[in-house]
Amino acid sequence: MKSSRRYALACVLVCALLGAGRVEPAASQSKPEGEMRWALYVTLPPLWFDPGEVVGVITPFWVLYALHDALVKPMPGNLMAPSLAESWTVSADQRVYEFKLREGVQFHNGDPFTAEDVKFSFLRAKGAKLLRENVREVAIVDPYRVRFHLREPWPDFMTFYGTLATAAGWIVPKNYIERVGDDGFKKHPIGLGPYKFVSQSPGIELVMEAFEGYWRKVPQVKRLVYKSVPEATTRMAMLKKGEVDVAYLLDAPMAEEVRRTPTLKLAFSGGIGVFFLDFFDQWDPRSPWHDRRVRLAASYAVDRRTLSEAETLGASKPTGNIVPRTFEFALPIEPDPYDPVKSKQLLAEAGYPNGFDAGDLHAYPPYVSTTEAVGGYLAAVGIRTRVRTMERAAFFSAWATKKLRGVCMCVNALYGNAASRMSEWVPSSGAYAYGADPDIETLYKQQALETDRRRRSVMLHRIQQLLHERTRFAPIWDYTWPSGVGPRVAEPALMLINPYPWSAPLEEVRLKKN
Repeated sequence: MKSSRRYALACVLVCALLGAGRVEPAASQSKPEGEMRWALYVTLPPLWFDPGEVVGVITPFWVLYALHDALVKPMPGNLMAPSLAESWTVSADQRVYEFKLREGVQFHNGDPFTAEDVKFSFLRAKGAKLLRENVREVAIVDPYRVRFHLREPWPDFMTFYGTLATAAGWIVPKNYIERVGDDGFKKHPIGLGPYKFVSQSPGIELVMEAFEGYWRKVPQVKRLVYKSVPEATTRMAMLKKGEVDVAYLLDAPMAEEVRRTPTLKLAFSGGIGVFFLDFFDQWDPRSPWHDRRVRLAASYAVDRRTLSEAETLGASKPTGNIVPRTFEFALPIEPDPYDPVKSKQLLAEAGYPNGFDAGDLHAYPPYVSTTEAVGGYLAAVGIRTRVRTMERAAFFSAWATKKLRGVCMCVNALYGNAASRMSEWVPSSGAYAYGADPDIETLYKQQALETDRRRRSVMLHRIQQLLHERTRFAPIWDYTWPSGVGPRVAEPALMLINPYPWSAPLEEVRLKKN
């Protein structure tokens, strides 16, 4: 990211208000009107109402972009846009970051936003492990100025604090949480975002209403409703009936139907998630997956282009890297070819001429059909798996506690650059890493402290090359998926932030005027 490079190289920098910062006065904006409804493909757990609970996943930002706000965050045209922080400076030795906070901002309950909330939010963020390891102290200079003192220069501080790599920079109200507790906050969250919490029906819907005191601009839509609709056929039916205005994640045949329907609009979004096979048992010397030839055979077995056509109308582009090509420090790697003959040859060389029983093939919720298709490709070359599905919360719990075995058709959608993208999967400290190679582990630690961009780029490229050569993962595609947009919508705000494949910023969504 260009912004992060500037901050790492300059002696002292001031980030002025750009793009998302300067807006027209609220008094000149019209009152919010109408109700806009989304059909989501997963249930909304109360954990997603709390930025402090976000660990290694991007989907909670569906809610965070509505209810909450950050010091710095991705916005249209600026992936590190000043928000609750008007500006920030970096010391000459790159060890101190000082943020000047926006004054006069209030939480939805009227509490003032101050530096106390910034420090409190950082210290309680569960997904901020790397940040806390590198930050020596968070010092409050005055109510509207806060300093982060690093243990040593760390070029990725803003990548982890100012993007969606973590939610440590998303601010919660210290006084309110200390009064109601963490559980009380999840029942009735209070934030600084463009929308305030109205109600929730667990597993069914979340209702939010425009916060007309939002500092950036008054939202245009009065009420937003998120409906949890796990079945794609139901999402499509609701869209056709006008029960929802945006239906996320449609199957290919449904997407074709949307394309044929004059009153509906087909929208593609993506750019952040990479689908890949993660071989959990590769670290066990007794497992067939310990042999690199077996892992490579699995990769050769998958027809990525045909799979993309069947699942996403060809929108998802095959890849050979878990780091998207557009990320800073990404190494472009071509996908392994579809070659079932070579796949069987590799299996025979590894001692499995008749294939083998490979155990579970875990489906990352809700991508069951893709996982089943991958299972079919593996079976065709003799790698016999059992597709296993789990409810989303149970899957993530088992994944993070290292209880899954076999193989996973997983998704990595961590924001930032190549280093942040790999942070939860490649080093042994990662939340979803089941093992690590010592030489890659050493390289990863070294690059994290390298302030020379050229040398750091060489290190990160080497890590990605080694992951490819060893078939640590079997990347499948850069995921792009179809959604349906109803006739009432003037602006669904899909991909206004690129990459971010869902509606955001939510103060920009608009309904057509009657």
